[in-house]
Amino acid sequence: SFNSQEIATTMWAYAKMDYSSPKLFDAFSNKAIEKLDTFNSQGIANTLWAYAKVGHSSPELFNAISLKAIKNLNTINSQELSNMLWAYAKIEHSSPELFDAVSHKVIQKLDTMNSQAISNTIWAYAKAKHSAPELFDAISHKAMKKLDTFNSQSISNTVWAYAKAGHTAPELFDAASQSAIEQINAFNSQAISNTVWAYTKAGHPAPKLFNAVVESNAIKKRMEEESS
Repeated sequence: SFNSQEIATTMWAYAKMDYSSPKLFDAFSNKAIEKLDTFNSQGIANTLWAYAKVGHSSPELFNAISLKAIKNLNTINSQELSNMLWAYAKIEHSSPELFDAVSHKVIQKLDTMNSQAISNTIWAYAKAKHSAPELFDAISHKAMKKLDTFNSQSISNTVWAYAKAGHTAPELFDAASQSAIEQINAFNSQAISNTVWAYTKAGHPAPKLFNAVVESNAIKKRMEEESS
């Protein structure tokens, strides 16, 4: 019989290889619930990530993990918290109690979070349509200090989240605009689309950014494809 670590590792491997096996994921969901008390925080985070990555809904498992996580927040590190939130939002499984509890914990742990964890966290709250104004304010201040470590995807996810949530952060948007311009050729088409949508939705003018987008490699490639 698989132990908790073996369950988490197996699910992670299938998801990492983009291989969906509904029968396996269903069977392991039941087994994971049975053994949930033996899972460590990394095992829980990896398991949630796997189910969300392959798009396999398992409400019973996600509900059970939510209850366990709320009771054990002090044992979960910032990266694991971020991955958990991402999974719940990605699979569209509502867990307001978990999101409320985690928002306070994330604020305390912000100094330990890297750019990807920050952007994934704020994206998750916006995607789940879960209001957390204090978290959004705290992340806005922290993100501005770390923008030089944000890649194109993190920038795009962050400004999209603020616009989607309707949470204004003009100073962050100004700083993010400059960072985006500096690495505009690293933006793919989706990142560009989400970014310009965010600035428009937020009603935040960014003429230099919009001009840079026109000259970006992604746009030029699209224009070349259209003309050929």
